Amino acid sequence: MNPQAKLISISSLLLGTTITISSSHWMMAWTGLEINTLAILPLISNPHHPRAIEAATKYFLVQAAASTLLLFSSTTNALFTGQWDITQLTHPTSCLLLTTAISIKLGLVPFHFWLPEVLQGSSLMTSLLLTTAMKFPPITLLLMASPSLNFTLLTTMAIASAALGGWMGLNQTQIRKILAFSSISHLGWMTIIIIYNPKLTLITFYLYCMMTAATLLTLKTTKILKLSTMMTAWTKIPSLSATLMLALLSLAGLPPLTGFLPKWLIIQELTKQEMTPTATIIALLSLLGLFFYLRLAYCATITLPPNSSNYMKQWRTNKPVNTLTATLTTMTITLLPFSPMILSML
Repeated sequence: MNPQAKLISISSLLLGTTITISSSHWMMAWTGLEINTLAILPLISNPHHPRAIEAATKYFLVQAAASTLLLFSSTTNALFTGQWDITQLTHPTSCLLLTTAISIKLGLVPFHFWLPEVLQGSSLMTSLLLTTAMKFPPITLLLMASPSLNFTLLTTMAIASAALGGWMGLNQTQIRKILAFSSISHLGWMTIIIIYNPKLTLITFYLYCMMTAATLLTLKTTKILKLSTMMTAWTKIPSLSATLMLALLSLAGLPPLTGFLPKWLIIQELTKQEMTPTATIIALLSLLGLFFYLRLAYCATITLPPNSSNYMKQWRTNKPVNTLTATLTTMTITLLPFSPMILSML
């Protein structure tokens, strides 16, 4: 891709995100979301492969539908109440439409169908943008409008997302699709607590972005796209394969890794709100996700490729590890002891 075009796309992404998260008017928030959508399309279709073009087309159609719903929601609210302020969404129909629109943008069940296909057709770095940076503006809008959201619909979608994200990831062999279903599952955890503790949702989102970035950057360094390739990585880069295993287990939410912190806090908050059955259900559903994370960790470190007696050992790479990858991986593994300091930020 032309460096100037890439610079324009990245700058537009930053501009669109900044406009959305700093606006209090629905039209400005909608404008920022549209700038984001148009800026990411060239990055998705960058490889000029039919699958990449298909992914870009699917992403555009879904995001356009979500933006239309969001605009219709805000216009309906303005028509009945005279308010364009994001925090003043009070009309019941507008609240329902907004919940649906943001759910489509994020990829919550039952509007999740586009996310695995788009990630599968994108490169690893574009997948990183789609699962982290592109979800920040919709999450921000969800936080700002959280008092007005349709609680029943949001809770139902959150539990369904946690269930389907774990269930559909079980039989996948493509790493990007597995991470897409992981994203859907984590979004379920974020949205189920947003009504009661929006700050906890934001901290969960930050930790998820950090863990996903560490995983995808490690996969990019090792050039792993599917399980069969992952099984051969141990003989090439043992150290990175070991850290990849720990990053995946952190995404699964196993103690004493960083990923345990948000799930622990969410279950604790749900119990405080007298939603013990909901906390129990979502905790049990996380076991589905744990299974496919364990399978990935097993393929990354424990399996070895078959070899014959005259097999030549592969050269270990001398390619240096990116400082950002090393930093994010370290934080993904070791942040749990700092949980008192993180809790003080709530």
